[in-house]
Amino acid sequence: MTTTPDEPTGTLTGRPPVVDLATWQAARDELLVREKAHTREGDAIAAARRRLPMVEFDGTVEVVGPDGPVPFLDLFQGRDELVVYKHMWYDGAPHQGQCEGCTTTAWHMKDAVYLNARGVSFAVLTTGPWDEVAPYVEFMGYTQPWYSVRGVEEPVGGDMGYLACFLRDGDRVFLTYSTTGRGNEPVNGSLALLDMTPYGRGEAWEDNPEGWPVIGDVREGSPSERRQACWYWRTDANGNATWGPTSRPVPQWTRPGATPVETLGRHGHHH
Repeated sequence: MTTTPDEPTGTLTGRPPVVDLATWQAARDELLVREKAHTREGDAIAAARRRLPMVEFDGTVEVVGPDGPVPFLDLFQGRDELVVYKHMWYDGAPHQGQCEGCTTTAWHMKDAVYLNARGVSFAVLTTGPWDEVAPYVEFMGYTQPWYSVRGVEEPVGGDMGYLACFLRDGDRVFLTYSTTGRGNEPVNGSLALLDMTPYGRGEAWEDNPEGWPVIGDVREGSPSERRQACWYWRTDANGNATWGPTSRPVPQWTRPGATPVETLGRHGHHH
């Protein structure tokens, strides 16, 4: 809404104060100083990241994809650099039972054309058996290459929920970097955009002004319980955040055949 001189300003409950454009610009410029410092520090950290030592391992170790077992070297697709996401897997679970956190990363990396243009390949690795992984990838509509690393040791297999970077020098392969937790956030552009909005992510840990509305108020208990981290990554058919039996990772509701049923894609029923 726009204000006129005879209307009160700065009195909207649970909203930022209302000011004129010049006052807003001054506050915006003050914050910009901090933002630029943050950007420069990020650049400095990236420079240090490029100077990390690296670990060599056997690039002929086999992973399983749509064409059967292939050497890890094939994932580079002839390029010198490779980024992978290591997707968690719950054996025998229906599609909606797979990790919603890993879904956010994989969903935001459906297209690697800009990485490819820079000489970087991308793939998703998971510990799931290929006969379960393949129908899940088809259901989700993922077009990036997926591989099963079941039984493969670190740094190709091992713990999941990570981003990892690799370098190839001929037939020699090296691990250069990995990150997990909030270190995965750069892949998820939606989080960066939410951080720009007045209400942010709507998570309890965020530092918000007094009186800020509780977004996603759909749970029993205190606001902190209602707004636990990532509360909106699973919803029911009506879009309500829930980890109930009819919930699934948010993007799955856009997939053909996604309904509140509990058996969709369950192991042994996906043929």
